[in-house]
Amino acid sequence: MTSPVHHATREFSRVALVTCDLFPDLWEDDHPLRDDLRARGIEVDAVRWDDPAADWPSYDLAVIRTPWDYVPRHTEFMAWARRVPRLLNPADILEWNTDKRYLGELARAGLPVTPTGFVAPGATWTPPAEGEWVVKPTVSAGSQDTGRYQLPAQTALAEAHVARLTGAGRTAMIQPYLPAVAELGETALIFLPDETGDLSYSHAIRKGPMLRGPGEGARDPGDEQIDPRTPTDAERRVADQVLTAVPGGTKRLLYARVDLIPGPDGEPLLVELELAEPSLFLSSSPAATTRLADAIAARL
Repeated sequence: MTSPVHHATREFSRVALVTCDLFPDLWEDDHPLRDDLRARGIEVDAVRWDDPAADWPSYDLAVIRTPWDYVPRHTEFMAWARRVPRLLNPADILEWNTDKRYLGELARAGLPVTPTGFVAPGATWTPPAEGEWVVKPTVSAGSQDTGRYQLPAQTALAEAHVARLTGAGRTAMIQPYLPAVAELGETALIFLPDETGDLSYSHAIRKGPMLRGPGEGARDPGDEQIDPRTPTDAERRVADQVLTAVPGGTKRLLYARVDLIPGPDGEPLLVELELAEPSLFLSSSPAATTRLADAIAARL
Protein backbone atom coordinates (compact mmCIF):
# COMPACT_ATOMS: atom_id res chain seq x y z
CA MET A 1 0.00 0.00 0.00
CA THR A 2 1.37 3.42 -0.92
CA SER A 3 2.14 5.48 2.18
CA PRO A 4 0.61 8.92 2.84
CA VAL A 5 4.12 10.37 2.67
CA HIS A 6 4.33 9.38 -0.97
CA HIS A 7 1.26 11.48 -1.80
CA ALA A 8 2.38 14.36 0.37
CA THR A 9 5.81 14.70 -1.25
CA ARG A 10 4.74 14.20 -4.86
CA GLU A 11 4.70 17.47 -6.86
CA PHE A 12 1.96 16.42 -9.26
CA SER A 13 -1.37 14.62 -9.20
CA ARG A 14 -1.91 11.27 -10.90
CA VAL A 15 -5.14 10.12 -12.52
CA ALA A 16 -5.88 6.70 -14.00
CA LEU A 17 -8.44 6.60 -16.77
CA VAL A 18 -9.66 3.01 -16.51
CA THR A 19 -9.93 1.06 -19.76
CA CYS A 20 -9.44 -2.48 -21.06
CA ASP A 21 -7.10 -4.22 -23.46
CA LEU A 22 -9.49 -3.49 -26.36
CA PHE A 23 -8.61 0.21 -26.00
CA PRO A 24 -5.11 0.38 -24.48
CA ASP A 25 -4.84 4.07 -25.41
CA LEU A 26 -8.47 4.78 -24.46
CA TRP A 27 -11.56 5.08 -26.64
CA GLU A 28 -10.99 8.06 -28.94
CA ASP A 29 -13.85 10.00 -27.36
CA ASP A 30 -11.83 10.16 -24.11
CA HIS A 31 -8.74 11.65 -25.76
CA PRO A 32 -9.96 15.27 -25.28
CA LEU A 33 -10.35 14.62 -21.54
CA ARG A 34 -6.91 13.03 -21.29
CA ASP A 35 -5.33 15.95 -23.14
CA ASP A 36 -7.16 18.58 -21.07
CA LEU A 37 -6.00 17.01 -17.82
CA ARG A 38 -2.42 16.76 -19.02
CA ALA A 39 -2.51 20.41 -20.06
CA ARG A 40 -3.26 21.20 -16.40
CA GLY A 41 -0.09 19.44 -15.28
CA ILE A 42 -1.91 16.30 -14.13
CA GLU A 43 -0.24 12.99 -14.93
CA VAL A 44 -2.74 10.78 -16.75
CA ASP A 45 -2.37 7.08 -17.50
CA ALA A 46 -4.68 4.78 -19.42
CA VAL A 47 -4.77 1.68 -17.21
CA ARG A 48 -6.50 -1.64 -17.84
CA TRP A 49 -8.79 -2.53 -14.97
CA ASP A 50 -7.37 -6.08 -14.92
CA ASP A 51 -3.70 -5.13 -15.27
CA PRO A 52 -1.95 -7.12 -12.53
CA ALA A 53 0.91 -4.61 -12.48
CA ALA A 54 -1.32 -1.58 -11.89
CA ASP A 55 -0.52 0.24 -8.64
CA TRP A 56 -3.97 1.66 -7.90
CA PRO A 57 -3.11 3.22 -4.52
CA SER A 58 -0.48 5.36 -6.27
CA TYR A 59 -3.22 7.26 -8.14
CA ASP A 60 -5.02 10.18 -6.58
CA LEU A 61 -8.12 9.22 -8.55
CA ALA A 62 -9.18 6.34 -10.78
CA VAL A 63 -11.91 7.30 -13.26
CA ILE A 64 -13.93 4.53 -14.90
CA ARG A 65 -14.07 5.05 -18.66
CA THR A 66 -14.04 2.04 -20.99
CA PRO A 67 -13.61 -1.31 -19.18
CA TRP A 68 -16.01 -2.75 -21.73
CA ASP A 69 -14.79 -6.34 -21.51
CA TYR A 70 -16.02 -6.80 -17.94
CA VAL A 71 -19.38 -8.40 -18.80
CA PRO A 72 -18.31 -12.09 -18.81
CA ARG A 73 -16.16 -11.36 -15.73
CA HIS A 74 -18.63 -9.28 -13.78
CA THR A 75 -17.85 -10.87 -10.40
CA GLU A 76 -14.12 -10.33 -10.93
CA PHE A 77 -14.74 -6.76 -12.06
CA MET A 78 -16.75 -5.91 -8.98
CA ALA A 79 -14.14 -7.46 -6.69
CA TRP A 80 -11.56 -5.26 -8.39
CA ALA A 81 -13.72 -2.12 -8.03
CA ARG A 82 -14.13 -2.68 -4.30
CA ARG A 83 -10.34 -2.85 -3.90
CA VAL A 84 -9.56 0.40 -5.69
CA PRO A 85 -9.29 3.48 -3.47
CA ARG A 86 -10.66 6.77 -4.79
CA LEU A 87 -12.70 5.23 -7.61
CA LEU A 88 -15.28 7.21 -9.58
CA ASN A 89 -17.98 6.38 -10.01
CA PRO A 90 -17.80 4.46 -6.71
CA ALA A 91 -17.95 0.69 -6.46
CA ASP A 92 -21.40 0.46 -4.87
CA ILE A 93 -22.86 2.50 -7.74
CA LEU A 94 -21.12 0.22 -10.25
CA GLU A 95 -22.58 -2.84 -8.55
CA TRP A 96 -26.11 -1.39 -8.62
CA ASN A 97 -25.89 -0.02 -12.15
CA THR A 98 -24.12 -2.81 -14.03
CA ASP A 99 -27.09 -5.13 -13.44
CA LYS A 100 -30.12 -3.76 -15.27
CA ARG A 101 -32.50 -5.14 -12.69
CA TYR A 102 -32.23 -1.60 -11.32
CA LEU A 103 -34.82 -0.73 -14.00
CA GLY A 104 -37.37 -2.75 -12.09
CA GLU A 105 -36.50 -0.85 -8.93
CA LEU A 106 -36.95 2.49 -10.69
CA ALA A 107 -40.26 1.35 -12.21
CA ARG A 108 -41.55 0.35 -8.78
CA ALA A 109 -40.61 3.84 -7.59
CA GLY A 110 -43.05 5.23 -10.16
CA LEU A 111 -40.57 6.44 -12.78
CA PRO A 112 -41.44 6.18 -16.49
CA VAL A 113 -39.36 3.13 -17.41
CA THR A 114 -39.66 1.05 -20.56
CA PRO A 115 -41.81 -1.94 -19.46
CA THR A 116 -39.37 -4.71 -18.57
CA GLY A 117 -39.82 -8.33 -17.61
CA PHE A 118 -37.08 -10.41 -16.01
CA VAL A 119 -36.45 -14.14 -16.27
CA ALA A 120 -34.06 -15.57 -13.71
CA PRO A 121 -32.08 -18.79 -14.20
CA GLY A 122 -34.37 -21.73 -13.64
CA ALA A 123 -37.54 -19.71 -14.29
CA THR A 124 -39.83 -20.18 -17.28
CA TRP A 125 -40.88 -17.50 -19.73
CA THR A 126 -44.22 -17.24 -21.45
CA PRO A 127 -43.71 -15.15 -24.61
CA PRO A 128 -46.22 -12.44 -25.54
CA ALA A 129 -48.65 -13.41 -28.26
CA GLU A 130 -47.48 -10.76 -30.70
CA GLY A 131 -45.44 -7.64 -31.17
CA GLU A 132 -41.77 -6.78 -31.52
CA TRP A 133 -39.63 -7.53 -28.48
CA VAL A 134 -36.03 -7.13 -27.35
CA VAL A 135 -34.24 -9.85 -25.39
CA LYS A 136 -30.93 -9.26 -23.61
CA PRO A 137 -29.09 -10.13 -20.40
CA THR A 138 -29.32 -7.86 -17.38
CA VAL A 139 -25.52 -7.64 -17.27
CA SER A 140 -24.33 -6.41 -20.66
CA ALA A 141 -22.58 -3.52 -22.37
CA GLY A 142 -22.79 -2.16 -25.88
CA SER A 143 -25.89 -4.23 -26.72
CA GLN A 144 -23.93 -7.47 -26.33
CA ASP A 145 -26.05 -10.65 -26.56
CA THR A 146 -29.09 -8.60 -27.56
CA GLY A 147 -31.73 -9.68 -30.08
CA ARG A 148 -34.88 -8.16 -31.54
CA TYR A 149 -37.74 -10.48 -32.45
CA GLN A 150 -41.09 -10.22 -34.20
CA LEU A 151 -43.71 -12.41 -32.53
CA PRO A 152 -45.28 -14.80 -33.28
CA ALA A 153 -43.14 -15.38 -36.40
CA GLN A 154 -39.92 -15.52 -34.39
CA THR A 155 -41.22 -16.81 -31.07
CA ALA A 156 -39.01 -19.88 -31.21
CA LEU A 157 -35.91 -17.73 -31.74
CA ALA A 158 -36.84 -15.48 -28.82
CA GLU A 159 -37.48 -18.47 -26.57
CA ALA A 160 -34.12 -19.96 -27.56
CA HIS A 161 -32.39 -16.66 -26.75
CA VAL A 162 -33.96 -16.50 -23.28
CA ALA A 163 -33.13 -20.16 -22.65
CA ARG A 164 -29.55 -19.61 -23.77
CA LEU A 165 -29.10 -16.76 -21.30
CA THR A 166 -30.79 -18.41 -18.33
CA GLY A 167 -29.08 -21.71 -19.06
CA ALA A 168 -25.75 -19.92 -18.68
CA GLY A 169 -26.81 -18.65 -15.26
CA ARG A 170 -27.71 -15.17 -16.48
CA THR A 171 -30.93 -13.24 -15.91
CA ALA A 172 -32.73 -12.30 -19.13
CA MET A 173 -34.77 -9.16 -19.62
CA ILE A 174 -37.53 -8.65 -22.17
CA GLN A 175 -38.75 -5.25 -23.34
CA PRO A 176 -41.07 -4.08 -26.11
CA TYR A 177 -39.20 -2.64 -29.07
CA LEU A 178 -40.01 1.07 -29.18
CA PRO A 179 -40.55 1.90 -32.88
CA ALA A 180 -39.95 5.64 -32.31
CA VAL A 181 -36.23 4.89 -32.17
CA ALA A 182 -36.22 4.26 -35.94
CA GLU A 183 -37.48 7.75 -36.77
CA LEU A 184 -36.57 9.88 -33.76
CA GLY A 185 -33.62 7.96 -32.35
CA GLU A 186 -32.60 7.71 -28.73
CA THR A 187 -31.81 10.82 -26.70
CA ALA A 188 -28.84 10.52 -24.36
CA LEU A 189 -28.64 13.31 -21.78
CA ILE A 190 -25.25 13.72 -20.12
CA PHE A 191 -24.93 15.16 -16.62
CA LEU A 192 -21.64 16.40 -15.13
CA PRO A 193 -20.74 18.16 -11.87
CA ASP A 194 -21.44 21.87 -11.72
CA GLU A 195 -19.77 24.50 -9.52
CA THR A 196 -21.46 23.05 -6.43
CA GLY A 197 -20.12 19.57 -7.14
CA ASP A 198 -23.56 18.12 -7.86
CA LEU A 199 -24.64 16.80 -11.23
CA SER A 200 -26.47 19.07 -13.63
CA TYR A 201 -27.33 18.90 -17.31
CA SER A 202 -24.37 19.29 -19.67
CA HIS A 203 -25.33 18.26 -23.22
CA ALA A 204 -27.27 15.68 -25.20
CA ILE A 205 -26.92 13.62 -28.36
CA ARG A 206 -29.16 11.60 -30.63
CA LYS A 207 -28.24 7.98 -31.17
CA GLY A 208 -29.57 6.13 -34.17
CA PRO A 209 -30.99 2.60 -33.84
CA MET A 210 -28.53 0.06 -32.43
CA LEU A 211 -30.45 -3.12 -33.27
CA ARG A 212 -30.18 -4.05 -36.93
CA GLY A 213 -33.41 -6.02 -37.16
CA PRO A 214 -35.21 -9.12 -35.94
CA GLY A 215 -32.67 -11.67 -34.82
CA GLU A 216 -29.76 -9.83 -36.45
CA GLY A 217 -28.03 -8.54 -33.31
CA ALA A 218 -26.71 -5.04 -32.70
CA ARG A 219 -24.28 -2.66 -34.30
CA ASP A 220 -20.78 -2.51 -32.88
CA PRO A 221 -20.20 0.32 -30.37
CA GLY A 222 -19.11 3.41 -32.27
CA ASP A 223 -20.92 2.40 -35.47
CA GLU A 224 -24.22 4.02 -34.57
CA GLN A 225 -25.15 7.45 -35.90
CA ILE A 226 -24.45 10.21 -33.34
CA ASP A 227 -25.70 13.79 -33.67
CA PRO A 228 -26.03 16.70 -31.22
CA ARG A 229 -29.54 17.13 -29.87
CA THR A 230 -31.45 19.62 -27.75
CA PRO A 231 -33.67 17.62 -25.38
CA THR A 232 -37.31 18.50 -24.95
CA ASP A 233 -38.66 19.88 -21.69
CA ALA A 234 -40.31 16.50 -21.06
CA GLU A 235 -37.00 14.68 -21.55
CA ARG A 236 -35.26 17.07 -19.15
CA ARG A 237 -37.96 16.48 -16.54
CA VAL A 238 -37.78 12.70 -16.80
CA ALA A 239 -33.98 12.71 -16.64
CA ASP A 240 -34.04 14.89 -13.52
CA GLN A 241 -36.61 12.57 -11.91
CA VAL A 242 -34.50 9.51 -12.68
CA LEU A 243 -31.39 11.04 -11.10
CA THR A 244 -33.23 11.74 -7.86
CA ALA A 245 -33.59 7.96 -7.45
CA VAL A 246 -29.84 7.22 -7.56
CA PRO A 247 -28.83 5.43 -4.33
CA GLY A 248 -26.90 7.79 -2.07
CA GLY A 249 -27.61 10.82 -4.22
CA THR A 250 -25.74 12.28 -7.18
CA LYS A 251 -23.25 14.55 -5.42
CA ARG A 252 -20.70 11.73 -5.18
CA LEU A 253 -20.91 10.92 -8.90
CA LEU A 254 -18.57 12.19 -11.59
CA TYR A 255 -21.00 11.64 -14.46
CA ALA A 256 -24.34 10.19 -15.43
CA ARG A 257 -26.12 9.50 -18.71
CA VAL A 258 -29.85 9.09 -19.08
CA ASP A 259 -31.05 7.35 -22.27
CA LEU A 260 -34.65 7.99 -23.34
CA ILE A 261 -36.92 6.91 -26.21
CA PRO A 262 -40.50 8.10 -26.80
CA GLY A 263 -43.10 5.52 -25.81
CA PRO A 264 -46.34 4.74 -27.69
CA ASP A 265 -47.94 7.95 -26.40
CA GLY A 266 -44.91 10.07 -27.34
CA GLU A 267 -43.81 10.60 -23.75
CA PRO A 268 -40.16 9.77 -22.94
CA LEU A 269 -39.39 6.42 -21.37
CA LEU A 270 -36.15 5.48 -19.63
CA VAL A 271 -34.18 2.89 -21.56
CA GLU A 272 -31.02 2.98 -19.45
CA LEU A 273 -29.43 5.01 -16.68
CA GLU A 274 -25.70 4.83 -17.37
CA LEU A 275 -23.52 5.38 -14.29
CA ALA A 276 -20.80 2.78 -14.81
CA GLU A 277 -18.88 3.17 -18.07
CA PRO A 278 -20.92 5.26 -20.51
CA SER A 279 -19.68 7.06 -23.58
CA LEU A 280 -20.02 10.74 -22.68
CA PHE A 281 -19.67 12.01 -26.27
CA LEU A 282 -17.10 14.59 -25.24
CA SER A 283 -15.97 15.05 -28.83
CA SER A 284 -19.33 16.67 -29.57
CA SER A 285 -19.02 19.16 -26.70
CA PRO A 286 -15.66 20.83 -25.92
CA ALA A 287 -17.32 22.71 -23.06
CA ALA A 288 -18.27 19.37 -21.51
CA THR A 289 -14.66 18.20 -21.69
CA THR A 290 -13.55 21.28 -19.78
CA ARG A 291 -16.34 20.83 -17.27
CA LEU A 292 -15.44 17.21 -16.60
CA ALA A 293 -11.74 18.04 -16.31
CA ASP A 294 -12.65 20.82 -13.85
CA ALA A 295 -14.61 18.31 -11.78
CA ILE A 296 -11.74 15.82 -11.74
CA ALA A 297 -9.28 18.55 -10.75
CA ALA A 298 -11.63 19.62 -7.96
CA ARG A 299 -11.79 16.05 -6.63
CA LEU A 300 -7.99 15.96 -6.50
